[in-house]
Parts: sequence; C-alpha cells; structure tokens
Amino acid sequence: MTQSVPRHHHQTAATATAPLAPIAVEPVPQTLALLETRRSLPLRALVEPGPDTAELDRMLAIAARVPDHGRLVPWRFIVLEGEARAAAGDRLDALYAAQNPGLAPEKAHIWRDYLLRAPVTVVVVSRTDPAAKIPEFNQVLSAGAAAMNLVVAATAMGFSALWLLKWPGRDPDAAALLGVAATEQVAGFLHIGRPAAQAEDRPRPPLDQIVTRWRPAP
Repeated sequence: MTQSVPRHHHQTAATATAPLAPIAVEPVPQTLALLETRRSLPLRALVEPGPDTAELDRMLAIAARVPDHGRLVPWRFIVLEGEARAAAGDRLDALYAAQNPGLAPEKAHIWRDYLLRAPVTVVVVSRTDPAAKIPEFNQVLSAGAAAMNLVVAATAMGFSALWLLKWPGRDPDAAALLGVAATEQVAGFLHIGRPAAQAEDRPRPPLDQIVTRWRPAP
C-alpha cells in the first residue's frame, strides 16, 4: 500500500535549499541623477540633429527591455523620420480636413507641421492579445513601460524626448493611416531631438500625498 505523504513534506528544490545570499551590485549614480532630474521639453525645443540609425536602434532595443508577462511582446514601434514625416502629415491633414468641414486655412497643414517639428517620432503601439492568460491591462501597462524606457534611453544618450498623444493617435482612421491596425491602440507619440533649451522642473507631489504603507488591521 502506498503511504500518503503529509502536505508539509512536499518541498521543492528551491524551498529545500538554504536562502540565497545577495550578490554585489554597484549603484549607478548617473542613472539615479538622470531619473531624479529628467524633464520633458516642449516640442519646439527638440531640434536637429536627431538620432542616427544606430542610435535609434539602440534606443528601441532598450525600450523593449521591459516587464512582459507571458512574453507576449504586446507592443511595437512605428518610426517616422526624414521625408516620411511630411508624407504622413499630408495624409493626416487631408483626413482632418475631411472630418472638419470649414477648417480655418491656417490649420490646413497642422499635422504636417506637427510631425516636422521633431527630427524623429516613434509611435508606440499597444497590441494586446485578448486570448492570452495575461490580463489585457497588464499588457497595456507593458506598452507604457516601453514608451517610458524609450524616453529614458533617449535622455541618457544626450537627446530629449516628449511623450504626447494627440488626435492622430486617438482617432482610429488617423492611426490607420500610420499603419496601426483596428485591433491595436496608440500608446503615444514619442518625439525625439536634441534639446535646444534647459528644461525647468515643475512641482512634484510630496511623498506623503502619494505613498501609503499597508498595515494589518488591529
């Protein structure tokens, strides 16, 4: 007869071994200083020269190093650079005019001008998988993390990045012109260029207004 083993006798290899000891990891003061002082510049302050192909590829590779539960890769990037910015802007302007009859003449090239302001724009696209076991909200958060990683990477490489989400990212027809599928959603437009000004900081919320520490009820 087979004897049952008490539940508390079932131990995995991890629980049966001694606790792990921490390894030595040196702090990176430069990274902490960057994160403590990073500030977005307005779009008009992002100027040429933008990142070259190698620099942008490095930024995008860093952007992809984010938590991704289930390894779903629930995001992707669309790069607008060079002459493609004006071409995309012209198509967006045509759609915008069709959606807004009687549009003022001075707004005829609003989106072309918008995309030409920064040397490079990266559209961060959230592409969740509803059939996956990972909740869709977690997948969307991963896309947001990818966008923030891109901002930090650009800043660390001597550029400045501005994360915006205007009409072209919110309107499904406009997003489709940029190659965004109906099942996808734009997480943001990341505009990248050299900083032409020093960014002034803005007030940040005190920790006692945004942090609570859970305690068991008495």
